[in-house]
Amino acid sequence: MQTFQWARLNENVKTPLRRGAWYRILKLTSSEATVDVKGKPVSLPRGELQLSPTPAQRWTVVPAPKNAPRFPATWGPQYAVCPNCRDRARLEGQAPSMRCHRCNGLFEIAWNEPYLASA
Repeated sequence: MQTFQWARLNENVKTPLRRGAWYRILKLTSSEATVDVKGKPVSLPRGELQLSPTPAQRWTVVPAPKNAPRFPATWGPQYAVCPNCRDRARLEGQAPSMRCHRCNGLFEIAWNEPYLASA
């Protein structure tokens, strides 16, 4: 049996979770998952989450939100979320990897991993 320890949204729903970011699972049942969001437990339906036994190692490419007043319009149709610190970053070109301005980690970009394609 596989032990899931990480989760991220797999649906475009309103929640305190950052789209594209992975969160440590605190508790997992057949219908619900409780994840750690900034030191606080947040429970979500398990069906809204993608589960993984290992932490992310690559930037997640996320479609830009529609009608989000605080999202920088200059970022274009998509952005990336750091696998280490969950910071968002502008994507420039099709670089194979990029360094996070917040945590200084250098990670590959998951260009081949469709995430919230219908967002």
